[in-house]
Amino acid sequence: ATVGTNYSGSLAVSGGTGPYTFAVASGQLPNGIALAKDSGSVSGTPSSAGTFNFVVSALDAKGNSSLKSLQIPVADNTAASSGSGGGASSGGGTNSGGSNGGSSNSANASSGKSFSNIQRAGGWGQYGQGPPNFVDCSPSPCDGISFWMQQGVNNPSKSGSATQFNLGGTAAYSDALWNNHIIGPFSSQGTFDGDRSMVPAVYNFTYDVDFYGDNLELSEALEFDINQFFDGMGFIFGHECNIANGHQWSVFDNQKAKWVSTGVPCNPNSNAWNHVTLKVQRTSDNHLTYQSITLNGQTTNLNWTFEHGSASSDWYGVTLNYQMDGNWRQDSYSVYLDNLTLTYQ
Repeated sequence: ATVGTNYSGSLAVSGGTGPYTFAVASGQLPNGIALAKDSGSVSGTPSSAGTFNFVVSALDAKGNSSLKSLQIPVADNTAASSGSGGGASSGGGTNSGGSNGGSSNSANASSGKSFSNIQRAGGWGQYGQGPPNFVDCSPSPCDGISFWMQQGVNNPSKSGSATQFNLGGTAAYSDALWNNHIIGPFSSQGTFDGDRSMVPAVYNFTYDVDFYGDNLELSEALEFDINQFFDGMGFIFGHECNIANGHQWSVFDNQKAKWVSTGVPCNPNSNAWNHVTLKVQRTSDNHLTYQSITLNGQTTNLNWTFEHGSASSDWYGVTLNYQMDGNWRQDSYSVYLDNLTLTYQ
C-alpha cells in the first residue's frame, strides 16, 4: 500500500458456516483504511506511512471464531511502489501454515536468498493447542493455555533485538504455536509471489536460529518447522527437540502424520545461548529429505527421505513455525529467539 493511493483487499475464510462477521480484535489498521464487518473487505486510502500490525477475528453463524495476525506495510508516496499488495486472510481450522485464498498484485520484494531476523517481523500468528486433539485456539488464554510473545528484547539478546516466547496455563501437555508467512500471498517479508512461480521453484531450505532459556528442562519439547504448500501438496519439515521427553531429535513423517525419533541427542544448555541449524530439501520428485541437524556446533547428517503430505488446493506459500510444548504440570517457561534466518534456493 502507498500513502494517497487507493488500497483494496479482502479476508478469505475457510470452514465454518456463513454468514461471517469480521472485526479488528487488536492492533491498528493503517489510517484511512477500514474493515467491512459483513464482507471482510479491507479498503480505503492510507494517509500515513508505516508498518501496521493487527489481529482480525472472523465469527461464523454458529458462534465459532478464528483469529489471525496480519500486517499491512504502507510506503510514503514519494517512494516507488510495486503494487497494492492486496489481501489478508482469516483462515479457520488448522494452522500448519498454508495461506488460504486471497491474492496480491505486488511484485516479489526480495531478490535475495535469505530472510533474516524474522523474530523481529510482523505477521506472527499465535495459537494454543491442547490434548487430545490439539485443535488451535486463540487468543490467549484459551482452553487452559496461556501464551504470548514480546519483540524487541535487548537482554538476553545477541543482536540487540530478540523475541521472548512464553507458554503456561493449567492444561497439562499443552502447546503454543507461532507461525509466520514468509513467501506467498500474506508474506510478512513482502515476497508475495503474485504469479505463483517462486514457491514451486524452491527446493532447499535452512532454518537457523539462536535460542536461550532460563530453565529449558521445563520444556517437553521445542519445535522448529519449515512448511511449503502448492498444487495440493504439503511439505512440513518438522523438527522437534524433545527435552523433558527424552533429549532426542524427532522429525515429522508427513504421510503417516507422526513423529519419528532420530536417535540424535538434543541437549540444549539453560542460561546460555544455543545455536541450531536445520537443513532440508524438497527433492525433484517431491519427497522431503531431512539432510542435517546442527546444535551448538555438533552436526549429524541424516539424509532421511519421506513422502509428502496433502494440503488444501488453495494453500500456497512458505511459512516458518516455532512451537513450545508444555510438561505434565504445564510449568510456565520462556524461550528467547534471536537471529532467526530462513535461507532458500
